[in-house]
Amino acid sequence: MQGSGDTRWEDPRWRLDNLYRITDAEGRRVPFRMNAAQAELFDERHTLNVVLKARQLGFTTLIQLLMLDACLFTPDVRAGTIAHTLGAAEAIFRDKVKFPLENLDPAIRRANPAVADSARTLRFANNSMLRVDTSLRSGTYQYLHVSEFGRIAARTPDKAREIRTGALNAVRTGQTVFIESTAEGREGDFFEICEQARNLARQGRRPSDLDFKYFFFPWWQDPGYRIDPDGVVVGAEDAAYFEGLEAEHGIVLDAEQRAWYARKRSIQRDDMPKEYPATPEEAFRAAVEGAYYARELARARTEGRISAVPCDPGLPVNTFWDLGVDDETAIWFHQQAGLEHRFIDYHAESGEGLAHYARVLRERDYFYGEHYLPHDVEVRSLSTGRSRLDTLKGLGVTPVRVVPRTESVGDGIEAVRSVLSACRFDEVRCGRGLKALEGYRKAWDERRGTFRDRPLHDWSSHGADAFRCFAEGYRPGRGGALGPPARRRSGRAAPPEQWQAIMMKSPYDGPEDYM
Repeated sequence: MQGSGDTRWEDPRWRLDNLYRITDAEGRRVPFRMNAAQAELFDERHTLNVVLKARQLGFTTLIQLLMLDACLFTPDVRAGTIAHTLGAAEAIFRDKVKFPLENLDPAIRRANPAVADSARTLRFANNSMLRVDTSLRSGTYQYLHVSEFGRIAARTPDKAREIRTGALNAVRTGQTVFIESTAEGREGDFFEICEQARNLARQGRRPSDLDFKYFFFPWWQDPGYRIDPDGVVVGAEDAAYFEGLEAEHGIVLDAEQRAWYARKRSIQRDDMPKEYPATPEEAFRAAVEGAYYARELARARTEGRISAVPCDPGLPVNTFWDLGVDDETAIWFHQQAGLEHRFIDYHAESGEGLAHYARVLRERDYFYGEHYLPHDVEVRSLSTGRSRLDTLKGLGVTPVRVVPRTESVGDGIEAVRSVLSACRFDEVRCGRGLKALEGYRKAWDERRGTFRDRPLHDWSSHGADAFRCFAEGYRPGRGGALGPPARRRSGRAAPPEQWQAIMMKSPYDGPEDYM
């Protein structure tokens, strides 16, 4: 199997580039050779590694070969991979593990044969084991690979939490973990791990054995992502994108790269920033799979309708609410200027009573118009006989418009879609609200492997439901602004002394009256 004194066999890098065969993108059996991105990850790897990537760069292949090689040449290794679906787990095991193993030199296979080969698990004669599954609930691992963790975190947050608290804790300090994925929105465990690792890199700090090292591989670094530009028309939108990359990030693309991107985007369309990002910001700004308002919000960004939107002191500010009991209460702040709807502010919080939110409104110091609340604001407490509507009125939040109960959530979602083209958002003050709209998505049925025809109820639901209150309930031109004319011209709400009197007189101080 190896010549006398041949030390190359002791080097994992040499073994990976010389012993294994894979199938390439065209389905041909070829010797494995690391490409530039794979080589960078291999050479610069840490104990804990998080990889934000473009598609088709070969990281799953590299990581599976690295773990297979460790099992073949080192006794007592435990290596495991978590895939986002059962189908993905089967494909990884078949194509990235079994195929390279079966195409090894027979002498290597005889030296350490697989003594047990069950569904997605290999056990070798040297007591090493490699497993690919959708979860790893038991055992201790020296190598762990979590594939498409962004998708897992977006579709099944409970499963992502199980991986974070279970599988990651099954790898002892100093052992090897690879978490790799394309992006799926700006929330969830994958985003948080990436941000922590990226912040560490920004600070120039060396990661410890308990810190993830951050890797980002954009599409434009891959030499294969280019085509002959002859005959390729680059449209105005793509040209503006290329100019923005150069002006904002110093990324200069040649004609072949621009041609490749233009052709690829004509196929991928709105999914292009997620599948083939040029920057980390672009990757995480891309739409979550199954998101209801992905296309409309992407268009708003392209058209510059998500930017700085100052409050116009001459226009009333309307508010649109979603009331939480055990979870968040969300409030959008809105002004109408002609046919344009301007969202100038957003607030969301949990664990507070209605007096707190009345105070939030007062402290914003806006000149208020109307306050739109969902139908359940009229539900009366069995203990007090009062509704939350009564409480809000007692706190000076008037006039209130009650939005009737929606017959169909789907109709409400369509109402939001139809009005988003007329909306502008302040990117900073409405940042969390925009994240909620971007993250609002269909529930995932893990057993059937498809999206359900209903929304996922998570943190994003509250901001999205408050915005749906706007889409379904707002009717312009009805008047009802608060305060006397002098206050309207000033752009302020009721005088502070009036609010103080309201708050001092209110007998409803207990949280049970306001929740």
